[in-house]
Amino acid sequence: MANSKVKIKPNCGGWTKRNKIGFMYVCIWIFGFLLFQMYPFISSLIYSFTDYDIFDKPSFIGLDNYIKLFTKDKEFWNSLTVTLKYTFITVPGKVVLALIIAMILNRELKGINFMRTVYYIPSLLSGSVAVAILWKVLFMNDGFINSLLGVVHIPPVKWMGNPSMAVITICMLEIWQFGSSMVLFLSALKQVPRELYEAARIDGATKIRIFFKITLPMITSIAFFNIIMQLITALQNFTSAFVVTNGGPNKATYVLGMKLYTDAFKYFKMGYACATSWILFIIIMIMTLILFVTSKKWVYYDN
Repeated sequence: MANSKVKIKPNCGGWTKRNKIGFMYVCIWIFGFLLFQMYPFISSLIYSFTDYDIFDKPSFIGLDNYIKLFTKDKEFWNSLTVTLKYTFITVPGKVVLALIIAMILNRELKGINFMRTVYYIPSLLSGSVAVAILWKVLFMNDGFINSLLGVVHIPPVKWMGNPSMAVITICMLEIWQFGSSMVLFLSALKQVPRELYEAARIDGATKIRIFFKITLPMITSIAFFNIIMQLITALQNFTSAFVVTNGGPNKATYVLGMKLYTDAFKYFKMGYACATSWILFIIIMIMTLILFVTSKKWVYYDN
């Protein structure tokens, strides 16, 4: 009897109907990414080397926009200083406050789920123009905050009229919206092994020592993530400075986001604004890279 050889066609993962359907769904995201993110991203880089006012055809001018920003534009340096000041106040303030509230809400108390929801709600309105307008009304000279101060016989504060207080005012708006960071910290706190706390208590460790030797090291990965996200958000701030103080007084809250917007849509210096945006992007990249490099010394991972 002759042996018959049966050839088996290998399954090479061909272009099946299921693959076609999957690719069709992915194409929607790819199209949106290329059109609304990658194209503007590359275009802004190209326009940053041109003299472009939206209405006329852009003309190539090389590095002139960047040279002007660093050597002749005093507003740029003021905006950069304000942005960094705003960032170094809001990021630590927001992260620390989120951690404190998360530790309070990590306790098993009556109605704790309702309290967690209440604390999270402000983060849902993050970046909202309506919230910024409300904040402006609260901190007006005859607003609700000064009215409360008057009840305890404290003179009214010029929250938006004093340059130093104006920065604090918009910083408080950002710090107040700590809900998203708080939820992440709360999740991290619940993952800390209870056995570590029990062993520390048996050894007679105080609550402060337990926090710095157990709790804080075990949640450093989430703290690192929160710092990165809040840093990027703060450096790109625009809404609060624009709506609450309009960059004043005396441009004390004139952040880079406002300068970029003003140059692009008020003076129609689109190429110049694109150069500003790329400098801001580079600053974000450098600060993020510094955090990643230094994270090896203070961020703890289980693996």
